[in-house]
Amino acid sequence: MSTREDQLLQTVATLADSMVDDFDVVDLLQVLVEHCSELFDAVAAGILLVSPTGELEVIVSTSERSEFVEMMQLRAGEGPCVEAVATGRVVSVEDLRNVADRWPKFAADASRSGFASLHAIPMRLRESIIGSLNLFRDRVGTLNEPDAIAAKALADIATISILQQRLVEESILTQGQLQRALDSRVVIEQAKGYVAQSRGLDMDGAFQLIRSQARSTQTRLSVVAEDIVTGRLTV
Repeated sequence: MSTREDQLLQTVATLADSMVDDFDVVDLLQVLVEHCSELFDAVAAGILLVSPTGELEVIVSTSERSEFVEMMQLRAGEGPCVEAVATGRVVSVEDLRNVADRWPKFAADASRSGFASLHAIPMRLRESIIGSLNLFRDRVGTLNEPDAIAAKALADIATISILQQRLVEESILTQGQLQRALDSRVVIEQAKGYVAQSRGLDMDGAFQLIRSQARSTQTRLSVVAEDIVTGRLTV
C-alpha cells in the first residue's frame, strides 16, 4: 500500500475516532486541513464554519495565505467558499483570474493572493450546512476526481463528528436542565411541608403562600423555597 493511501486511512481513522472519544473541534479541523494539504493536489487548506449567530468565520488554516483569501471572501460577502456554504454544492474554480464576472469584489483581492485555483467543499449533512473545506492550489486546473472524492469524504466525516458533538452537548444541557428542575421540585415540596406545618395550612395553601412570596419579591420560586428550607426566610 502506498504512503499516500496510508496517510488517507490514517486521516479517516483520526476523524472517525472523534466520533466516540472526547475531542476539541478546532484540533480536529486543524488535523483535517493539514492532512488535506499533504494528501491532495493543494498547497494550502482552510475551513470556514457558520457561527452560532449565523456568520461565517475562519476557524482553521494551514497558512496565512489561505486564511487571507478566506477573510477576503467574508469581507466581500462573495466567493467560492461563501457560495459553497450558501448553496450546499461543491464550487471548483480552475482559474482565479477569471472570476470577475461571477464575484467582482472577490476577484479584485484574489489576484493578490498568489493562488491560482480553489476547490470549496460544503460541510453538509442532509439539510445542515455548517461550513466549507477549502483547498487552495498554486496552478490552474480543477482538482482531479479521486482527490475531490476523497476530500469530500473527509469533509463529510468531520461534519458528522461536529454535528454529533453538538447533539451530545445539547443532550447534556437538556439533562442538566431536567435535573435542576427535578431538584427544584424536591426543594419546593419540602418548603410546602415546612410552611404547611408552621402555618397550619394544607399543601395547596402553603404553595399559594410560597408563590405569593416569590411573585411579590420577583424571586424565583425555587430560590424562595430553598430559603424557607434553610431557615433564611419565614413566610
